[in-house]
Amino acid sequence: MPSKEISVMEVGESSTTINSRNAGNAGPCSSSETVLLIQKVIAEAIGTYFLIFMGCGSVAVNKIYGSVSFPGICVVWGLIVMVMVYSVGHISGAHFNPAVTITFAIYRHFPLKQVPLYIVAQLLGSVLASATLCAVFPVTKHSFFGTVPVGSNLQSLVLEIIISFLLMFVISGVSTDNRAIPPFPILQIGELAGIAVGMTITLNVFVAGPVSGASMNPARSIGPALLVHIYKGLWVYVVGPLVGTILGGLAYNMIRFTDKPLRELTKSSSFLRSLPRK
Repeated sequence: MPSKEISVMEVGESSTTINSRNAGNAGPCSSSETVLLIQKVIAEAIGTYFLIFMGCGSVAVNKIYGSVSFPGICVVWGLIVMVMVYSVGHISGAHFNPAVTITFAIYRHFPLKQVPLYIVAQLLGSVLASATLCAVFPVTKHSFFGTVPVGSNLQSLVLEIIISFLLMFVISGVSTDNRAIPPFPILQIGELAGIAVGMTITLNVFVAGPVSGASMNPARSIGPALLVHIYKGLWVYVVGPLVGTILGGLAYNMIRFTDKPLRELTKSSSFLRSLPRK
């Protein structure tokens, strides 16, 4: 292995990232890069499928059989996000959300050319999961597992923007900033993402679920709407999450004054000394 790659691995970069970079250097049409991209797209489709199947499935089961309860639905959403982040996060980044993918691309944390493929995979996973739920359960318009504004569209729009802002703010902190500190010493920096994002989803569903459905994800709302043909307020769940995630990503990038890792900031001087002086 070249000395350059060894030094890169010593600072925490995975061999998968190295292989991806080497594949990219071989040209846009190289077979290895194509295979890596296909793997990412498949991972996004599978991850989104199970996200919708389990999350929306808990909603459907609760409406049909009444055996889950609202707190149970909140926990299911948080757990499935956490599980899928740990399952395929190292492959595709575990976006599962067109708004998150677009926001990452806007702030240059994700290749712009891969955005359409990711969005198609996410929508496909959502539609397939919704179709599975409709085939397995006696879903009617009264047991709709999608998102519909309970109050006014404006009220749901504001809530979707706020909770999507929080979601992207947390995602930015734990996935794009290697200075994030794990809550437990045994955890490594990369292992924080699933727990933090899963908890954020749970909190958001608790607060906004009874009013807007707490979508935070256009794919989560579009898939069920297409299968059950209920489109009331659907635009809210496209505009709200997109605006919220873009603002959340912007806010985190504004307060991040440096890209240096925490260990580098504290190596030769105190953290306070590293702050910019007027």
